[in-house]
Amino acid sequence: MEYKMIAPEHSEQVMEHLRRNFFADEPLNKAAGLCQNGSSCPALEAHCAEAIQHRMSVMAVDAKEKDTLKIVGVVLNGILKPGDTAKALSKLDCNDDADFRKIFDLLHRHNLKHNLFEHFDVDCMFDVRILSVDSCYRGQGIANELVKRSVAVAKKNGFRLLKADATGIFSQKIFRSHGFEVFSEQPYSKYTDENGKVILPVEAPHIKLQQLYKAICADDQDEKKQSL
Repeated sequence: MEYKMIAPEHSEQVMEHLRRNFFADEPLNKAAGLCQNGSSCPALEAHCAEAIQHRMSVMAVDAKEKDTLKIVGVVLNGILKPGDTAKALSKLDCNDDADFRKIFDLLHRHNLKHNLFEHFDVDCMFDVRILSVDSCYRGQGIANELVKRSVAVAKKNGFRLLKADATGIFSQKIFRSHGFEVFSEQPYSKYTDENGKVILPVEAPHIKLQQLYKAICADDQDEKKQSL
């Protein structure tokens, strides 16, 4: 397996991977019925494309496939600044995809309520947004390596804080194994409308959203720079 930084020219191949392995199966997407396996989702693809433009994302490529770029895993990372989440929330009203709005209304409001910027007094964060591995390649440690390399990218670029909204039990375990800590949680059963109906009936074993963080101290950054 080879690991490479994702460049904008890889966007369509990354999207194709996500259409087949992430868009329909991610716990919140599945609960909302956002899209079918293999189909496109313009709103979600725009969200992914924004992260790719930040040039902080990593892909896993099957090295045995010599004649083509076979992407078998991706982690899409972005740069988050104060005010970005509030702006994204305000733009949701203009999005005509009701299922997309359900998902990101939860994510954005939870992040605004549990504000990492205020707690850690930082002016930007490394935001781990999407972690996906091809279903045929799972169980080989690819997701772990993608997270490990994301932490290295964050350190190399001088970030003090990494953040991830982990929606499923498997990604939550992976992030915690790399030193991420839980900052806040939202049980899906308690995310309800005015009539008490659950808005996103996420299937077990996924029972809650976790907002996780990993702080990087100055010594870690200095050590990383010296080794480059």
